Amino acid sequence: MPSNKIIDTDYRNAYIPPVPREETQASKPWYHLLKYLFAGIFFGILLVKAEVISWFRIQEMFRLQSFHMYGVIGSAVATGMLSVWLIKKFRIRTMDGEPIVIQPKAFNKGTVYGGLLFGFGWALTGACPGPLFAQIGTGATVVIITLLSAIAGTWVYGFLRDKLPH
Repeated sequence: MPSNKIIDTDYRNAYIPPVPREETQASKPWYHLLKYLFAGIFFGILLVKAEVISWFRIQEMFRLQSFHMYGVIGSAVATGMLSVWLIKKFRIRTMDGEPIVIQPKAFNKGTVYGGLLFGFGWALTGACPGPLFAQIGTGATVVIITLLSAIAGTWVYGFLRDKLPH
């Protein structure tokens, strides 16, 4: 019998009551997903205005010629750390009232290899998964090749996952 106990990363064995099935996202009409579309469009506009989707800005970063991208990435890391701390501290729930569960992750050497491959791909194409769609949205249709390559890479990873170091 499954337990209703949620793993708490602070190891306090917190109990958060489950959300009834009829209130979950899967049972809602499709237009409830529009908020994610608008959030994505807003995020894309932010990426364009901050110039973080510019191939030249990314090349500046990898050549250590500009602080711009390091400042943006550093701000994102600080914001993420603060957000996770606030979520844990105040046990914040989603807009639908579902508990936010952050599973503890163990370090493994596959993360280093994957990070290096991700960085090489980022340096070559000037895009990581988030900015890909913003770049296509600005009219850089050649980035569709990068998007298709990223999808193919994801598929290859899924196919070889059991044979890779984890």
